[in-house]
Amino acid sequence: MSYDVIKALHLISVMSWMAGLLYLPRLFVYHAETTVGSVRAETFKVMERRLLKAIMNPAMIASFVFGIWMIVLAPGLLYEPWMHVKILCVLLMAGCHGVFSKMRRRLENDEPPRPPRAYRIWNEVPTVLMVIIVFMAVVKPSFS
Repeated sequence: MSYDVIKALHLISVMSWMAGLLYLPRLFVYHAETTVGSVRAETFKVMERRLLKAIMNPAMIASFVFGIWMIVLAPGLLYEPWMHVKILCVLLMAGCHGVFSKMRRRLENDEPPRPPRAYRIWNEVPTVLMVIIVFMAVVKPSFS
């Protein structure tokens, strides 16, 4: 496959992953505002689990696979300072994914939720990381 096809698949995967990273904490806000054991709370559990397991996890894996594949095809990218910043932010994004996964498990187990405001703040983290990643990949600053 050509580099451009791999890049397109990478972008599609990243968009799918980002959709989940931006939506899941919003579900947590609504979930935290419901009564434990209520029909709404149980519905949120199903929505959160399906979003994470059926969309976010596969999209994250595909993002990494296609991203690494692009680096294998163009190893010179690893010498670019902007790529170092991008990779760091991608790793932070994966860490955010892990935090969201833990939050989902806690809500699934009916553990006391965090205040809705905490989930609203966490909702902004992927956005900030995404902005940095996109600027690095598109502008490719030289840092010199």
